[in-house]
Amino acid sequence: MSTQRFTVAQAIVRFLAAQYSEWDGRQTRLIPGVWAIFGHGNVSGLGQALEEYGGVVDLPTYRPQNEQSMVHLAAAYAKHMGRRSTFACAASIGPGSVNMLTAAAGATVNRVPVLLFPSDYFANRLPDPVLQQLEHPTEHDVSVNDAFRPVSRFFTRISRPEQLLSALPEAMRVLTDPAETGAVTVALPEDVQTEAYDWPEAFFAKRVWRIRRPVPEPEVVGQVARLIRQAKRPLIVSGGGVLYSEAWRELAAFAEAFGIPVSESQGGKGALAWDHSLNVGPIGSNGGTAANRLAHEADLVIAVGTRLGDFVTASKTAFQNPEVRFIGLNVVPFDAGKLGGISLVADAKRGLEALQEALKGYRGTAASYRSKVAHLKRDWDDTVTAYRTPKPEKKQMAQAEVIGLVNEAYGGKATVICAAGSLPGDLLKLWRPQDPKAYHLEYGFSCMGYEIPAGLGVKLAEPEREVVVFVGDGTYLMHNSEIVTAVAEGLSFTVVLVDNRAFGSIRGLQLSVGSPSFNNELRHRNPKTGRTDGPVVEVNFAQHAEAMGAKAWHPQDYGALKKALAEAKKARGVRVIVVPVSVDDRVPGFESWWDVPVAAVSSQPRVKKARKEYETYLKKQRPI
Repeated sequence: MSTQRFTVAQAIVRFLAAQYSEWDGRQTRLIPGVWAIFGHGNVSGLGQALEEYGGVVDLPTYRPQNEQSMVHLAAAYAKHMGRRSTFACAASIGPGSVNMLTAAAGATVNRVPVLLFPSDYFANRLPDPVLQQLEHPTEHDVSVNDAFRPVSRFFTRISRPEQLLSALPEAMRVLTDPAETGAVTVALPEDVQTEAYDWPEAFFAKRVWRIRRPVPEPEVVGQVARLIRQAKRPLIVSGGGVLYSEAWRELAAFAEAFGIPVSESQGGKGALAWDHSLNVGPIGSNGGTAANRLAHEADLVIAVGTRLGDFVTASKTAFQNPEVRFIGLNVVPFDAGKLGGISLVADAKRGLEALQEALKGYRGTAASYRSKVAHLKRDWDDTVTAYRTPKPEKKQMAQAEVIGLVNEAYGGKATVICAAGSLPGDLLKLWRPQDPKAYHLEYGFSCMGYEIPAGLGVKLAEPEREVVVFVGDGTYLMHNSEIVTAVAEGLSFTVVLVDNRAFGSIRGLQLSVGSPSFNNELRHRNPKTGRTDGPVVEVNFAQHAEAMGAKAWHPQDYGALKKALAEAKKARGVRVIVVPVSVDDRVPGFESWWDVPVAAVSSQPRVKKARKEYETYLKKQRPI
């Protein structure tokens, strides 16, 4: 067998450059580049290999400012690419590697592929302990990288060069499996990265990994079709699997053929345009009146591509009909069987096609039900319009109205990005997308810090698309440094920084469980009380963004905001619009609930009242 002699790191570079995914006959580079921060643990290994061979095999290297951010970026890129392509992320031993843990967990929770190369201790163990190495008194082979095991879908440590021959193909298989994908971690001891080996030439040959579209079992399709025919008040819940499967046309055709309304999760928003006649809007804890009322009475819930998290199910209180049945159409068997549902394990597109074929001759829901759906939708659309419409008489701008103005300025085809705080709930209710790629939320992990790196990821995935990143002041203070990276890479997108001078979402939640505001507002410490309830800390976010190379605006009213949006849309580069808003002017919940336990014992009257209300809702939860 013909061989080529390379170091382990050089072999990794050459192998990654030859990997492709295939989806419906379309081939895509599986790993188009590497994001890396070098240290003593990888600069002479992967760093050397990327410098010498990256240009040769067309595997570019990018330099971020933070290891967590680069994994967020890779996840956002993969999400926008429909999980057909992702970046590799490389970090040095110790803190550089564990900085990737949070984002790795987010990728796995959200079923999004990312490839991680954390550097590790010396495999030969001779110089132990090396700088930044964790020593364990009873487990000599333990490493900080073992923390990646529970947050990775695949984990391995390469202690000998030849282990790479089986490890890397298995890593690619997991990355491209729609049911198993998530963070894939290949830990690389710093000495092994530099070791040489005679690699079979076939190891570096082009390989195409077909992303499968499993079809459903005919027997289960027949069972589900019978339930749909019998249902009087069916409801579809659209999840992220609809978008990854590119099943939006099949979803629309199925809903229209049988008169079944479609509700939206964070992951599934945008599968139908907001003004589609059967799109009844968001469901669950962050849902609207239309979807939540239909869910309350539904006798059949068809969950398509959703993992049915607690926000979708309103902590299992959304579905109150004692006779309700559930159908889980999902490529992941674990998700398909939730809530005691019938598991229809299949790709969303293939599953919807099979169901529509099995329902030939079925005329769908009754005219009275369709009329009710239409009435609820009209009322909900009117409610959304009312909250989005600016009210100039207010002393401070409101977050909901800011969302409406930004949506109108950038349209329904620009991709809006967000992840944590009160913004995701408001965007789910109020943002009006017209395109399946126009709504990009990381809400499985709700990770502060995702937003700005995600802006880079989406722009790299689709450079011609307009991108709007919504971020709160709290998140901005956590992870703003990738603005520098975006400037260095010449990327253009808009950041709308909503400044309420607080962790506003958690402050609101704190108040809702009876506690007074405590330690969630951005205030100086008060020497009289010893608490952070002194004067507001004034931060000039616009100047800060400008210092990193962005263009910035700081409008103080709706007129100035409209002007700033118009100017930002015409500008190039990173544009940051800092919008001061009221911390108290919030969008309410709409006949929904979220299970956040309230203190069972307290001397505070408001806590006691909140606990009583909490116990009332607990009685409404479904046991399964």
